[in-house]
Amino acid sequence: MKNPEPIPEELLQAFEKDLTFEKAFYALTAGRQRGYIIYFSQPKQAQTRTGRIEKYKQQIFDGVGLHDKYGCK
Repeated sequence: MKNPEPIPEELLQAFEKDLTFEKAFYALTAGRQRGYIIYFSQPKQAQTRTGRIEKYKQQIFDGVGLHDKYGCK
């Protein structure tokens, strides 16, 4: 990826707490990673960024992108 988006501090902290989460995140395609990084970086407050990360954790574990249809089977 050229000019990668800066990874928000809260996401790096989540990786430190849960190495399997970090592994799952980096298993996503580059485009999906970038989508999550941009989305997680948008809020000004750290609490909101952390909340977004927690909300989408399971989706990341499932290998699903932010804008993929999720839960439709």
